[in-house]
Amino acid sequence: MGFPASLADDEKLLFFVDLSHYGFICTKLTLVDPLKLVPDMEQLLFSPLQVKNKTFRNRVVMPPMVVNRGIHTPAGWEWYARHARGGVALVIVEASDSIRFGTEYTVENLIPLVEGIHQGGALAAIQIFPGWRGQKVKPAQLSLDEIHKLIEQFRLAAEICLAAGFDGLEPHGAHGFLLNQFFSPEQNLRADAYGGPLDSRMRLALEIVETLQPLAAQAGALLLYRHSPVRAGYGIPESLELARLLVQQGLDILDLSPSSHNAPGDRAAPFMQLGIPVITVNELDRPERAVEALHEKRADLVAVGRGLIADPDWPLKVQQNRLDEIVQCRYCDDCFACLDRGEPVVCSEWI
Repeated sequence: MGFPASLADDEKLLFFVDLSHYGFICTKLTLVDPLKLVPDMEQLLFSPLQVKNKTFRNRVVMPPMVVNRGIHTPAGWEWYARHARGGVALVIVEASDSIRFGTEYTVENLIPLVEGIHQGGALAAIQIFPGWRGQKVKPAQLSLDEIHKLIEQFRLAAEICLAAGFDGLEPHGAHGFLLNQFFSPEQNLRADAYGGPLDSRMRLALEIVETLQPLAAQAGALLLYRHSPVRAGYGIPESLELARLLVQQGLDILDLSPSSHNAPGDRAAPFMQLGIPVITVNELDRPERAVEALHEKRADLVAVGRGLIADPDWPLKVQQNRLDEIVQCRYCDDCFACLDRGEPVVCSEWI
């Protein structure tokens, strides 16, 4: 999906670039015959995972994907409830503009969203987007006062989401959007405490996590962070440094998007050393790729994006070995076209 569901257009190009140019750390990746992993599918994909006080019923995550249904409307509530009923362990609700909390998004109209997900048997997290998705502002254009207001928007959004019963909060720091721009030396041209060296470019992400962590902990909720481990201007070493500091601040789960086409979970693998669960994504609707990422310990959780748009019952069908019944995503990008037109996202395979 265009917004947090998956990749910006330039991200797609990076799949075919020599990652050493971006400082990729070559964690040893074992080449695996995916067909040999099929007997392990049940044990790997559908074993539970305990993270603090939260039990994930399996290892399948619905990643945040903007679908233009309105998270505070009956259409949005049913969209997410339906996917929970399909068997995922965790539903991460789409990127939700921080500026809309307290006005459009309230405790009252988010409770039905959370309840529907819980009734479907899944945990409910929500991705909080800095500002609003239509903004074109760059890091250098924000005043210090605007940065502080942005952090307060995250605080208010977190308080509302936790009061509505969410099990997790996820700041959106990936895919070239604002928090990711602050991290990027190519896009962050500030010359103050929020720009320049890596320590300063990490500051905003760390301050947001520092603000949210005690709120989540007090509510018994998990704190996630979504980050793109490799983009133009930085690579795995810089991303590892950010991740280490996030873990020190109490981060519970690291959500890394994307990995490459080469080996499922390859860009997530270096982060497994940090001692917290790692989510990976990219073409994991092919069950053998999802199983490989787990089998090779490149990630703890696998996110299935467009595959779940095509077929919300993907987890149940895989678990029940009904693979021939899965409605397959053909990567035609019709869902992107819906997104671009501002229409509710649908799949061409439904027709």
